[in-house]
Amino acid sequence: MHNSLNQHLWQQFGASIDMLENVITLCPAEHWNTDQRFWYNAYHCLFFLDYYSTKEPVQFAPPPPFSLSEFEDRMPERVYTKDELLNYLQTCRAKCQTLLSDLSAEELINNRWINSSNSMNYSVFEICLYNMRHVQHHAAQLNLLLRQNSNDAPQWVFRAKDNLI
Repeated sequence: MHNSLNQHLWQQFGASIDMLENVITLCPAEHWNTDQRFWYNAYHCLFFLDYYSTKEPVQFAPPPPFSLSEFEDRMPERVYTKDELLNYLQTCRAKCQTLLSDLSAEELINNRWINSSNSMNYSVFEICLYNMRHVQHHAAQLNLLLRQNSNDAPQWVFRAKDNLI
């Protein structure tokens, strides 16, 4: 059972994910795979949204067709389509909702999120904030690319379009 802290956190985290979804959806086909690599910036954001929403990061594996290329500091083997990334976004959204739904306020603060190299050691609450900031950072970058290239960008999202599951 989620509490009001989880719900408030989700309302803003979900809004960040909604903004990312809106900017991916709005990207015209002619801007998807240019030198500015719109698709790759969206993919990078989704990969880490998925990773940072994983309860046990040591066990993280992205769903097919995605690989661990982001950890290997190399580009993916191919350009991912808009539909593939929008489907990945829905997977990440559900994973983030489940994470926030399943934890008590005490667990959010006391449970740790530690990556395999121990270079990141955060409370679950802090990794959620870190993750939300990362999503918003890339959503803003993608919005800027759209404005520069097509003079269009989605509107600000105030709260998530849905509640916790």
